[in-house]
Amino acid sequence: MGEPMVEKRFEGQRMLVTGGAGAIGVNLSARLLSIGARVTVLDDFSSAYEWNVPPGVDLVRGDVRDERALDEAFAQRPDRVFHLAAHFANQNSVDHPETSLDVNGMGTLRVLERCRRARVQRVVFASSGCGVYGTECPLPFREEQVSLRLHTPYQLTKLLGELLGNYFHLHFGLPFVSARLFNVFGPGEVPGRYRNVIPNFFYRAMKGEPLPITGSGDETRDWTFVDDAVEALLAMATVPAAVGEAFNVASGSETRVFDMAAEVNRLTGNAAGIRYSARRDWDAKTRLCASIDKGRSLLGYEPRTSFLDGLERVREWFVRHWDSILTSTDLESAGQVD
Repeated sequence: MGEPMVEKRFEGQRMLVTGGAGAIGVNLSARLLSIGARVTVLDDFSSAYEWNVPPGVDLVRGDVRDERALDEAFAQRPDRVFHLAAHFANQNSVDHPETSLDVNGMGTLRVLERCRRARVQRVVFASSGCGVYGTECPLPFREEQVSLRLHTPYQLTKLLGELLGNYFHLHFGLPFVSARLFNVFGPGEVPGRYRNVIPNFFYRAMKGEPLPITGSGDETRDWTFVDDAVEALLAMATVPAAVGEAFNVASGSETRVFDMAAEVNRLTGNAAGIRYSARRDWDAKTRLCASIDKGRSLLGYEPRTSFLDGLERVREWFVRHWDSILTSTDLESAGQVD
């Protein structure tokens, strides 16, 4: 993913990032602005905060199901669309399955229809590598393996989003790409209920609380630093061979949940340790690890940030934004969710 090519492809173009106030969206938007793109962010701020949005974007407040919000977002004639907006998190979807289906199903359908009508050059959809692969899929997960035996509405609706995008590609010729994101983490993710484990653990550790692990701690995740994920998304939005394909966006390696928690405690000087509780009913996959061979071959994707360096970057971001995080976070019933 050569830098000059990326800058040339995006300079002066209009990008639309749905869900652009979320953790991946704010990093993607900042990167796009840095290479000369004009960026529109569409977000309803149901799980995001305006203080976290990079300056310089054109902000549209609204829901992807809302036709008036879509009118405003697409009035700026985007050249490329990154569809990141979603009703996020497995537990959230178990608690609110109808909302999950409505936002991730109908919302995605409406965005795709607008993209078709606007004749956008590329649509990149944020799918979930942690979602579309079932327990029967062998490790490392490869893109040709998907499952119909999924465990949460969130997982089901992410696969639905891929199927809808493939339909628009095959039937209408919409240039669509699926990004199967694995456990993305990094600066910019505000902790809270239904949020990911790493920001929630940093929040608790910095408050001197024990870190709650659901399970034994030997479970593994394929954590992906957000800057690496952003570079993969940019490549998917430009490389011709990406159209009609799905790509794992991952580090390609496993890290134990216990080791992550211990490192968060070490980085923050938290002496409260770890506490354990039962694994959640839907949490059937004890190991996650993706093959990134396809992304390497077709996109030139190569993760550059080590897991430990990424955690240090998160710690630095928490320190800089601690006052804003404190006023934005409610973790009364939050635990490990990813």
